[in-house]
Amino acid sequence: MSDLPLVAAPEKTSVLSRIRAFAGNSAIIRKTLVLALLALIWELSARYSAKPILFPSFIETMKALWEALATENLLAASWASLSVLLKGYVIAVLLAFVFVSLAVVSRFMRELLQTLITMFNPLPAIALLPVAMLWFGLGQKSLLVVLVHAVMWPFALATLTGFESVPETQRLVGRNYGLRGPSYVIRILIPAALPSILYGMKIAWAFAWRTLIAAELVFGVSSSSGGLGWFIFRNRNELFTDKVFAGLAMVIIIGLLVEGLLFRIIETVTVRRWGMQR
Repeated sequence: MSDLPLVAAPEKTSVLSRIRAFAGNSAIIRKTLVLALLALIWELSARYSAKPILFPSFIETMKALWEALATENLLAASWASLSVLLKGYVIAVLLAFVFVSLAVVSRFMRELLQTLITMFNPLPAIALLPVAMLWFGLGQKSLLVVLVHAVMWPFALATLTGFESVPETQRLVGRNYGLRGPSYVIRILIPAALPSILYGMKIAWAFAWRTLIAAELVFGVSSSSGGLGWFIFRNRNELFTDKVFAGLAMVIIIGLLVEGLLFRIIETVTVRRWGMQR
């Protein structure tokens, strides 16, 4: 009988160790715990300040978010902003790919692109909005101009850096197989530089979001139905601080979904599967 605990103990220990290993290795659980901790700190800080007109609590913000989704077309406003953002993002990514592909095969184009990146990458996209408004007026065209500027240069820089970092052995393999031009870029450079390309896409996505919300907040530029930044701006003027925070929370939620789902899935089926990224 004295041997029974010695047999049962390893099973119990094994189960506990598996639970701990799952909890320790699961990125979803870790991120959820971080978000829960931040929400708790937010709630306690708001209650301590006791100034809901300036700093609403997490619970009040979630109530305002639910109300805005149900009765104030917050979802439609979010989609209005997302639709404009996606248009500008896709246009900028395609243009950047064209420029970088030309830069790979032409020294002149490479020097031209590097000069353009040096000139325009440090220039805040929001600084171009007054000029865009003079040329194209209020609305989508002005937003698309600044969004393309916000996305194109950081993405082009990351992609060009990734292409230039491709090992010479891989380049030689492509040349030995007779790959030239677009086929060389698609079959050799893009797969080898994919970690840098994905990194550039994530950075460019963040820049695009910041530019879009800032444009709608500061200048009131939006699509015909009004965007997410316009929702925040309007509620700020009416001193509905909880709805302002609800709009900000919506920006964060969309960012988490895109980062945690879309880009995560792309990385999982490509660079992580190929062993190019841990």
